[in-house]
Amino acid sequence: MAQKAAAIVAEGLRKEYRQTRALDGFDLTVPEGTVCGLLGPNGAGKTTAVRILATLLEFDGGRAEVAGFDVARQAAQVRYRIGVTGQSAAVDEILTGRQNLEMFGRLYHLGAARARRRADELLELFGLAEAGSKSAKHYSGGMRRRLDLAASLIMAPQVLFLDEPTTGLDPRGRMEVWEAIRSLVAGGTTVLLTTQYLDEADRLADRIAVIDSGRVIAEGAPERLKSMIGGDRIDLVVTDAGELAGAARIVARICGAEPETRPDTRRISAPARHRVATLTETVRALGDAGIAVEDIALRRPTLDEVFLRLTGHRAETAGEGGGGADGGEPGRAAGRADRGGPERARDQTEKEMTV
Repeated sequence: MAQKAAAIVAEGLRKEYRQTRALDGFDLTVPEGTVCGLLGPNGAGKTTAVRILATLLEFDGGRAEVAGFDVARQAAQVRYRIGVTGQSAAVDEILTGRQNLEMFGRLYHLGAARARRRADELLELFGLAEAGSKSAKHYSGGMRRRLDLAASLIMAPQVLFLDEPTTGLDPRGRMEVWEAIRSLVAGGTTVLLTTQYLDEADRLADRIAVIDSGRVIAEGAPERLKSMIGGDRIDLVVTDAGELAGAARIVARICGAEPETRPDTRRISAPARHRVATLTETVRALGDAGIAVEDIALRRPTLDEVFLRLTGHRAETAGEGGGGADGGEPGRAAGRADRGGPERARDQTEKEMTV
């Protein structure tokens, strides 16, 4: 099978905010028509990387290409081939949902009729058809988020940057956004996704890049990253805390490794190389020893455990835009410039994001 061309390439990107180095040799390659999840702890550099690749922020060193164009030298060509959804919904609260989408369509130089058709398609896609005639100020936070994402899809961009796109959505809203993203990727769009939901990256991303201190420290398919910390595990909770030590000795003998014990929750966890055989033998040995358990199960490692092992931090990205190394959240003006809109919006964005 022929290797896919790269839609996003970053090589040795560096960015400093005064004395803070937000990116320190950031490298990333994302093939066309795939989803790449960019994950890392607060201040790791995720939002900075997205802003640079979306031409919203200048960088101090390295090089980057998006959709085959140089981010620094060919920024205008890049902007008209990308969509960006920032961490806050960027919709006009005075306009209705339909008017918001029609406005963005006209800014993309769609004719009035085509802009109306596209607005109707997107309202239907994101479950906003019934609310399309209502002012956006009456929308819930989740509805505004969906409208914001719809606006970034007016032109079905070649590359879509999503910075925590489902924050604030209920489970149904998240599923709707996920389905829309999958449909875009099936049509050839490339997606770079930052998210605070590890299950979101697990379900959407073809590859995941873990970033810490401005560098990618690990990347690969979700299952490959999980395998880095030892494969499947057996977890059990003993009924009596006094039996914890005895149960841990049994688990250590069967698994051939010292288990992790948590006295506060009476939990024991250890690698299970032989899956079902390990589970069956453990249940039998605990029964023979008269040790009762409340729960016992096999499970696969989580991405949260991958984060903890690789970075020493849990994967908390909420609020990353509040300052620090990642340099603040892209605001309303950024959301509008993201979509390749008029230069006035672009100029306002650059003023607000000057460091």
